[in-house]
Amino acid sequence: MPDLKSLYNPVGIAVVGASDAPGKVGNAVVRNLKDCGYPGDVYPVNPGREEIEGLKCYPTVTDIPGEVDLAVMCIPAPMVADAMRECGEKGVKSIVVISAGFKEVGPEGAEMETELVEVADEFGMYLMGPNCLGVMDTHTPINASFSSAFPIEGNIAYFSQSGALCIAILDWSLEEGLGFSKFISMGNKAQLNEADFVRDVAEDPKTDVVLLYLESIEDGPAFLEAAREASLIKPIIAIKSGASEAGAAAATSHTGALAGSDAGYEAAFRQAGVIRARTMEEQFTKAMGFAYQTIPEGDRVAIITNGGGNGVIATDSVAMEGLELAKLLPENEETLREGLPSMASAKNPIDVIGDAGPDRYRFAMENTLKDPNVDMALVLLCPTAFTDPLETAKDIIAMREKYPEKPILAVFTGGATVREGTRELFANGVPCFPFPEAAAAVLKGLVQYRDLKDKLEKGNRLRYTGDQEAVRKIFDQVRASGRKILLGPEAMAVAKAYGISTVPSELATSAKEAGKQADAMGYPVVLKVASPEIIHKTDIGGVELGLETREDVEAAYERIMENAQTHEPDAKVYGLEVQKMFPQGEELIVGLSTDPVFGPLLMFGMGGIFVDLMKDVSFRLAHGLRDIDLDEMIEETKAYELLKGYRGDEPKDLDAVKETVGRIAQLAVDFPEVQELDINPFFAYVEDVAALDVKITLKDE
Repeated sequence: MPDLKSLYNPVGIAVVGASDAPGKVGNAVVRNLKDCGYPGDVYPVNPGREEIEGLKCYPTVTDIPGEVDLAVMCIPAPMVADAMRECGEKGVKSIVVISAGFKEVGPEGAEMETELVEVADEFGMYLMGPNCLGVMDTHTPINASFSSAFPIEGNIAYFSQSGALCIAILDWSLEEGLGFSKFISMGNKAQLNEADFVRDVAEDPKTDVVLLYLESIEDGPAFLEAAREASLIKPIIAIKSGASEAGAAAATSHTGALAGSDAGYEAAFRQAGVIRARTMEEQFTKAMGFAYQTIPEGDRVAIITNGGGNGVIATDSVAMEGLELAKLLPENEETLREGLPSMASAKNPIDVIGDAGPDRYRFAMENTLKDPNVDMALVLLCPTAFTDPLETAKDIIAMREKYPEKPILAVFTGGATVREGTRELFANGVPCFPFPEAAAAVLKGLVQYRDLKDKLEKGNRLRYTGDQEAVRKIFDQVRASGRKILLGPEAMAVAKAYGISTVPSELATSAKEAGKQADAMGYPVVLKVASPEIIHKTDIGGVELGLETREDVEAAYERIMENAQTHEPDAKVYGLEVQKMFPQGEELIVGLSTDPVFGPLLMFGMGGIFVDLMKDVSFRLAHGLRDIDLDEMIEETKAYELLKGYRGDEPKDLDAVKETVGRIAQLAVDFPEVQELDINPFFAYVEDVAALDVKITLKDE
């Protein structure tokens, strides 16, 4: 794991390309380092100047007499590699390359970027960027960036792939009074990437919340592992933008076609315990909750309001977020009833009515928060002639200090009248929102993290074994024949080698051979055309079901071959697949596709025609799959309701279904050359399961 202390808290900093001209990046970085209060030495590097911003200037990094942990590059892209070599000779530990003009501009820039990584690796240096805003840490403090502002000290770490977004968020945060521990623009991520930053910040005692803005992930498996470990320590809230459709464009299976652009990221975030935000507003409102509040023990919410309409909206918002409205103990409800006006409501949501002042709010909060049935509270205030937002805010702060184990959020709806109270709340660690919906979403985020962390702590990795030698032999034979799509019997044999229950299946190259195989299997049987080039077999008359005699089989063989020749004359037909016909079970699909970032991606759902019609499917990543991930994957589909036994049907063998999905995951991990795999239909019975049709496509060599 990289030790990024030299990046965040360096002993000395060299600014290569320092300038005395206002408006130049090299000048902004030097001024920012001076103005932020950085306690170490700053060394401007520019061979044409003797002094910059009152600091002695040096021709090269190697001329600097003192120790230098960090060098910030503000020079043209073609000059950076040579300057980094000088840094390596000096013993510099970390490099921040602010300079642009690398892989973001084309192949020539990409070559220069590769050279930067080679130099960094040669000297054992950490490389951040290039094409980035820089690095800021409020606790050191250090502002090695060209930002025009510096964050308020806080406990939120923000890592962004967009430098422009960093600048905008920083400006907004100063207006809102939101504090940060670290503020990082990752740039092109040539060497250090999101996995490195997440792994490092997990151990940072000054950081309680981690925010990520991602347009891509460089190393999917590494990120998955780093985020899973970090999520056990502190919450990670991520936004992923810019998903690509390219992964599904060339799919040859249902799984590949249905995976879409975002399924891999969604699965990765779920399995790593990362909370995914869909909007910037959602990300930062949830961050406020984590930054200032504790994680609740349960999901029961009490609402205190002086406006009936606001209370109803809050109640609806709590319900829509999947949270529970707390039921107060009878004695506490009675105390509230006796102490509140007759027109007030002592039942949750507790309406203290419009003429409530601070005393009434204080009374209601005290008798609500002490209730063991309450895990969290929303305190709503609409400005009336009787309200005192500032005093009520102070009482909310006092209640938070008295009941620190119970998150308390405020909703002060209004403008100038409530502004002073809102600021008081934020200044003392109580998030305050103008409307109930955002506050309810924050409470949901707190509960969500509790559940995600609990899942990470409880899950066990799934491990199965298979006959790898048999599978390797089949794959080699397929490659040797110039194919990448397996024939049905070959795919069945691969599945069987990994302990997956399959129906008997053989390849016949003549009508007579098909008849013999059918006799040996027992009737009824199914015949299917065996050709990787004929995807939709039933559409051309390439499948016949329920064949009961040898004569039926031989006649069907001739018909299917004739149909294939008529409808697909250019397709190479290897013969026909003879398959034992099994009784109808609960029809499912189990599949696998390859995500370009995270690798093997599993799919489970309803099979047959329902795959395309209902798209009732769920996804998880094969790498690091745990039993609890597998349970969730199956339970979030409608197919799960059918498997449990719907409307009087007998429950199906759910354990066998789960084991099959787990074994497919193991096959994918053991053989990364598998591009796609479908088992469709996959029948589940009261006892056991059966794979009726298996399709496997290998990656291009």
